[in-house]
Amino acid sequence: MGTHERHRLTEVINAKGTFTPLGVSRSSAKVAEAVAEALPEFFVMDELGDRASEAIAHATGAQAGAVTHCTSAAITVTIAAAMAGTDPERIAALPDTRDMHNRVVLPAGHAVAYGQSILQAVRLAGASVVLAGSENRCSTDDLDDALSGSDITCLLLVSSRLTHGEPVDLTAAVRAAHRRGVPAIIDGAGQFPRTADLLATGADAVLISGQKYLASPTAGLVIGTQRLVRAVRAQENGIGRGMKPTKESTVGVLAALEEWQAMDRAKWEADQAAKVAAFVRAADEFPGISASDLPDATGLPLSRVLLTVDPAIDATALAAKLQTGHPPIYVIADDAPAGHLVLELVPLDDDEIEVLVARLGMELRATEKPPV
Repeated sequence: MGTHERHRLTEVINAKGTFTPLGVSRSSAKVAEAVAEALPEFFVMDELGDRASEAIAHATGAQAGAVTHCTSAAITVTIAAAMAGTDPERIAALPDTRDMHNRVVLPAGHAVAYGQSILQAVRLAGASVVLAGSENRCSTDDLDDALSGSDITCLLLVSSRLTHGEPVDLTAAVRAAHRRGVPAIIDGAGQFPRTADLLATGADAVLISGQKYLASPTAGLVIGTQRLVRAVRAQENGIGRGMKPTKESTVGVLAALEEWQAMDRAKWEADQAAKVAAFVRAADEFPGISASDLPDATGLPLSRVLLTVDPAIDATALAAKLQTGHPPIYVIADDAPAGHLVLELVPLDDDEIEVLVARLGMELRATEKPPV
């Protein structure tokens, strides 16, 4: 495939955020350089894993860390670690979980789908799921009841805008698990900037997508206690073998962590807010929509643009026109039937935002009815 064809295939404006079908995020030139330098070299992978563990711990304040292929893999291998620990016979037996505690408690509203169901990621380890509460509400009493059952291996929680119903008090949930002597795991895939908050719940492990806001190559980060992280790494001798990290992804994570620690985060947050404010001002001038700032529902330090679209225009049709034009522009259209589109500007540079504003204006003006 020639250079021109590669460019044509990847010429997409992503205002949908860290969305896996669009390649998730952009790595910096320094991260890309570190990955390129790693590719022709050899490493002792256990030593590289130790280095990654130290770097993750240093960057997050956790005891230890491990890298997996992705966060979905991290869910599966961390559940496996909770069941099998570091016992070689148990690790070799998985996903046969006979004679193991093999049931995972999950609030019903946390049974999210992110391209696959989180329930399948759990079942891949050989575990079964016990749903606590209802999709609309899961109280501490609901969790206590579920955790009191037999053969419970861990509690799994999700911190994401994909969850349903009333928010679960994560700290209270973790405490409920610990009262039963059960480890608690939080899937916080898109929550890297909030890792410290998630660890502060007392969770034994927090699972993060490196390729989202950390902007590393594709990687899942397991961040937590020495004991559980050691067991996670041990799964590479079992079902985790097909979910292990590569040398280039691990080196990329190390480079991305180094950049993250050197970043002026206050400036980054101010820059993102300025992007949104400028876009809102420009978009508010267009016919048929109103634009506003939309804070992140999970507490990430960023806002998005909320476009409220006149019913006569049809938000779903507007999103489709943006996506099928040139270049294709992808926006968050989950709530389009209700007349709402959401745009994340974090990954976009000034030129792309200029194109996005121009295309949005063009499509909206095309819907105007000519004067009688």
